[in-house]
Amino acid sequence: MTVADNSAPAEPPHIPVLLRPLLEAVAPVSGLWLDGTFGAGGYSRGLLEAGADRVIGVDRDPSVADLAASWAAGWGDRLQLVEGVFSELDRHAEAPLDGVVLDLGVSSMQLDQAERGFSFAKDGPLDMRMGAEGPSAADLVASASDTALADILFHYGEERASRRIARAIVKARAIAPIVTTAQLAEVVARCLPPHRPGQTHPATRSFQAIRIAVNDELGELVRGLEAAERALKPGGKLAVVTFHSLEDRIVKRYLQVRSGQAAGGSRYAPEARPDPARFELVTRRAVAPDPVELEANPRARSAKLRVAIRTGEPAGPVDRARLGLPKIMED
Repeated sequence: MTVADNSAPAEPPHIPVLLRPLLEAVAPVSGLWLDGTFGAGGYSRGLLEAGADRVIGVDRDPSVADLAASWAAGWGDRLQLVEGVFSELDRHAEAPLDGVVLDLGVSSMQLDQAERGFSFAKDGPLDMRMGAEGPSAADLVASASDTALADILFHYGEERASRRIARAIVKARAIAPIVTTAQLAEVVARCLPPHRPGQTHPATRSFQAIRIAVNDELGELVRGLEAAERALKPGGKLAVVTFHSLEDRIVKRYLQVRSGQAAGGSRYAPEARPDPARFELVTRRAVAPDPVELEANPRARSAKLRVAIRTGEPAGPVDRARLGLPKIMED
């Protein structure tokens, strides 16, 4: 593919969260990068503009290539789009990588599409799949036991009323199938105090939990971090943007363990033998959006950025028990 005019490709329809501090933390940007959650392409474009020679944009959503068609061609061979999961990013990379960017969770682009079934704010089919394969949220809601649903809501959504909501779902589906986002939101809302202005919707935690379960997001995250460790060259940079505490805890602990910064043992447990440092921390504390970004993009309020640099130590197995995964993940 030849370069048409990469001086001013059309603007992608998305505001990438924490892009400026991310680019500052990984500067200077050069070489081959992989954007494991391409979405609307905001991070890929930012990396190219900052000096990356090439970017491989990976996404499990088959619709992203069509959505990017209006502007991606302007970057020519410098931008390659791949349909796939970021847990296999080392397979998508053509050579050792100079950098990896992961922007976790569901994108605002997906939330705004009612037909994708991610949001209770817009009625649509209860789908929530980031890709085009596998069981949907409607399938999960229809088949899971009340115990399994309660575990999902509690561990993935940190929902205190998980058992009450799970029982209500099972009772409601016995009367009529729950196949739309509005139906599920109504069942959840009836189990919780009324929604007041300025408060998050009662169904927020439940929708998050079911979405995470449908897409195996936490398992995908751990496998993606392991794949990045394998794919990055010494000196390569890893930048991860998270949007809720479960994701951030896993990324934080992974980087602590792989950089030799994890907490030691206690009187109840022996101190773990430190592994060779596979990463060097760039951001010892998570970077949050500043007031200017929050005013321009309120959806960024829960975002956190963590950055690390790959050392020369070879990649190796990770003790997942040290990563803070919810217990449900062990089944």
